[in-house]
Amino acid sequence: MTLPTNLKHFATAQELTEVINSTENVMVCAGRMGPMCIPVYDVMKTLEESGDYDHVDFRDMLFDSPETSILRNLPECRSFMGLPFVVYFKNGKVAKASTSIQNMDMVKTILDTEFVK
Repeated sequence: MTLPTNLKHFATAQELTEVINSTENVMVCAGRMGPMCIPVYDVMKTLEESGDYDHVDFRDMLFDSPETSILRNLPECRSFMGLPFVVYFKNGKVAKASTSIQNMDMVKTILDTEFVK
C-alpha cells in the first residue's frame, strides 16, 4: 500500500534498503494524508520539479505500514512524537532526521547542508 501523493513511493523495507544503498542522496517522508504531512509532500514535489535538487531522490512511505518500522525504529527517530518522520540518507547512512510539519526553508536548509552538490 502506498500514499496517494505525486511522489515516488516505497512500499517495502526491501525497496527502501535497495534505493538508499544504491543512491547517494535520498529523502524519505513517512507519513499519512493529514495536515502535518501534506505540506511536506508538497515541498518535496516542488523541490523535485524545480530541477535544483536533481541529485536527491524524493520518496514517501506510508507511516502505518509494518514495512515502515525500518524508519520508525531508527535511533534518530525513536524520540519523535509527531508526523511525518523525514529521514535523509547519504550513501546508505542516516545524515539527518526531522519530524512534524516543515516548510520549504526548513527542508532546503537540511538538503543544502547534508546533500551538497
